[in-house]
Amino acid sequence: MVARMTAKQFLQLQERRRGGAAAPAAAAKKPRKKPANPGPPSTPPPPDVAPLLAGLSGPGRHWVLLMPYVEEMLTSNQRLHHMAAHRIRSRLREDAAGVAVARRLPRLERAAVFYVLHPRPLSRRRDPGNWAPTAKAYVDGLVTDGGLLPDDNHEFLVGPIPVMGPPVTTGAARMSLVVAEIPPL
Repeated sequence: MVARMTAKQFLQLQERRRGGAAAPAAAAKKPRKKPANPGPPSTPPPPDVAPLLAGLSGPGRHWVLLMPYVEEMLTSNQRLHHMAAHRIRSRLREDAAGVAVARRLPRLERAAVFYVLHPRPLSRRRDPGNWAPTAKAYVDGLVTDGGLLPDDNHEFLVGPIPVMGPPVTTGAARMSLVVAEIPPL
């Protein structure tokens, strides 16, 4: 048996879709709550690099870079206007380039990059892979603006590889990058 819609029901449906007065009050969207203030930024403990470097063949020097505190990071699950995403991405690239220049990172032939997510102190499971857009922006800033590698393609860069780190005590999530020098192909 097929359920059919009357002409009156169809017109009401179209009116609701257009946001007309016939829309029932229950179907109206609730305004989004602003997230609570997470508090002042905190510095997470540095990640343990020994297990990360153990998975690489012939790692050389390595650096742990705690990225500057930002309240807005990009995730795979966000739905942002392209200009809002571009604004955040540009800021992340500038921050990474600034860290590379401040730390005086040398130019490398080839490197592996791990991004370590330090989440907010909430008790739920996390997927560090969701923060790949933030890590990509940071790596772009290190490579193109910071001059760490000739390019960020597979010949010069392994990663960025997601790793879960210890949570921050207050503030928004933070990210550390572990850059390890590896031998050329």
